[in-house]
Amino acid sequence: MSAPLIELVDLTKTFQSGGLPVPVLHGISLTIEEGEFVAIMGQSGSGKSTLMNILGCLDRPSGGRYLFAGRDVSLLDSDELAALRRNTFGFIFQRYNLIPTETATENVEIPSIYAGMSRRDRIHRARELLTRLGLADRLDYRPTQLSGGQQQRVSIARALMNGGRVILADEPTGALDTRSGAEVMAQLRELHRAGHTIILITHEADVAAEADRTIQIRDGLIVDDSVTRVRDARAVEPAIVQSADRSADSAGHLPDMMEAVKMALRSLRTNLFRTVLTLLGIIIGVGAVVAMLAIGDGSKASVLSRIEAMGTDLLVVRPGARNVRAPGDSSSLVAQDAEAIALLPNVRESVPEYNSGVTVRYGDNDYTTTGTGTSANYARARNWELAQGAFFSDADVTSYSPVIVLGRTVANNLFRDGEGPLGKYVLVNNIPFQVVGVLAGKGATPYGSDMDDNMIMPLTTAQMRLFGRRYVRSITVQIADTTRGDETEAAISNLLEGRHRKVDFQIRNMASLLETVTATQNTLTVLLGSIAAISLLVGGIGVMNIMLVSVTERIREIGIRMATGARTIHILLQFITEALVVCAVGGAIGVFGGLAVAWIAGEFGTPVVFSLPPVLLAFGSAFFIGLLFGFLPARRAARLDPVVALSAE
Repeated sequence: MSAPLIELVDLTKTFQSGGLPVPVLHGISLTIEEGEFVAIMGQSGSGKSTLMNILGCLDRPSGGRYLFAGRDVSLLDSDELAALRRNTFGFIFQRYNLIPTETATENVEIPSIYAGMSRRDRIHRARELLTRLGLADRLDYRPTQLSGGQQQRVSIARALMNGGRVILADEPTGALDTRSGAEVMAQLRELHRAGHTIILITHEADVAAEADRTIQIRDGLIVDDSVTRVRDARAVEPAIVQSADRSADSAGHLPDMMEAVKMALRSLRTNLFRTVLTLLGIIIGVGAVVAMLAIGDGSKASVLSRIEAMGTDLLVVRPGARNVRAPGDSSSLVAQDAEAIALLPNVRESVPEYNSGVTVRYGDNDYTTTGTGTSANYARARNWELAQGAFFSDADVTSYSPVIVLGRTVANNLFRDGEGPLGKYVLVNNIPFQVVGVLAGKGATPYGSDMDDNMIMPLTTAQMRLFGRRYVRSITVQIADTTRGDETEAAISNLLEGRHRKVDFQIRNMASLLETVTATQNTLTVLLGSIAAISLLVGGIGVMNIMLVSVTERIREIGIRMATGARTIHILLQFITEALVVCAVGGAIGVFGGLAVAWIAGEFGTPVVFSLPPVLLAFGSAFFIGLLFGFLPARRAARLDPVVALSAE
């Protein structure tokens, strides 16, 4: 003979209250066959609801054995129990236990979501069941828009969604008026005739009389088990069996991610104001990362471009020993030193320079700028193009010619209204010089000074007519191979030390300066990014707090989902998805906001560089934070006991 559908052997259940054991069931033994209509009757506190929770695998017994179709339920883990609830049991609760934010159709769909049924199939079946139960005109109504009887019919449809081989009805008429209660009992009798096993929990004798068998329980013990009518053979409704089989085949599947996202959006929309506040933290964090990195990269690029404009293949020799506080001999360098350096290997150009402040005049326009006396190779050494005219020649240097090349800033200030400067004479400290060329613009140095605010003239002319000095302030050396920069620097140092008999000079390598500035700018960028990341972290903590509050508020919903077959991974996935959706939406808005802030800063003159990596970094960080800070609340939700969650207020 086949095993009974349900068999209980000496089943006990003990709760802990304040550290003290409270026994509720005292050795329950009974069997229920397939297709029976059984009423378990008892007063409040008799243990009937506890027994139903154990029968429906919502709770575990403390002792004894529970066999379902010959299978020991105590050997099943939480996911296997969830599969049993999903594919076998259908629950009808006294308080309906519908999710208030979802429509009647969506409430009925829940068990099939966790069974892996396709969206089209489950919507079709949910609507079919609701129509069969007389709710064709209430398919898209929420529970608050339905009467008590209508809500109970929705819960019946939900119980049948995956087949409902065993229907567990806990006081199904307790919250209904007489007419609605009679309709629910009529539907239960119809389900029984269709082949379902019905287990009815009640304390009302007239409700229990509808069953074929009545089991009375008192103080945790069965005191009576009687058959009230003989059960006839019944045919199982084909549609129900087919649905149950289809659900069982796909029971191990996860709900698709789109469904998880849909449920997350629905939940977040329910508490819109709180969701907006949560989004705000992520938006600010992501936006700060994007904007600060864009501005930091822009500042770095601007400084590096200025250094490159000055030339990275240059060595600059200045008077005065390095690391000596006392001022060096400012007359230690002369033009002959530059000529000697030009003969060294790997030296392409060696240019002496003397500069000082001067006043230049053209017509009624006076302008104070820097005058630089140098050689004819100055422009080549610094890779400086001319916008107009030509640079002076070696012959001009040799002949002390009063010629001059203007920087763009000087030319713009002296010659206005489109007047061309070439061939014109300007007075430099009241000494006339003829303009032979205008340099192309180079912009500011890394230190903020304007390289174009300068005038270039032959060194000999400047020394004799303007400055009265034979020494130079610096020597600019252009090297051919930058990889041999250290070698060339050492050769220059040895040469000058031999010529001067002492170290009264210092050499600055522009390539080393570039590396130093690059490292400094990288550090500043990291600092800016770190500050922004802190705000992103704070936003993540806000997400975790909100998710913890959400779990606390939705404990009953979690219990409903577990009762309808949700596994631990389903609950975990749902709440992690909610956190990810918040962070993804906030991250997307934050990215656009950060880009907008950076663009506005750029419009006001702040250097900005837009690139994809910072955007991906910021958005990826937001997504990771959603996963990280959403896991703890999700795990807390997934670890809830179904029966405890269902009893939460």
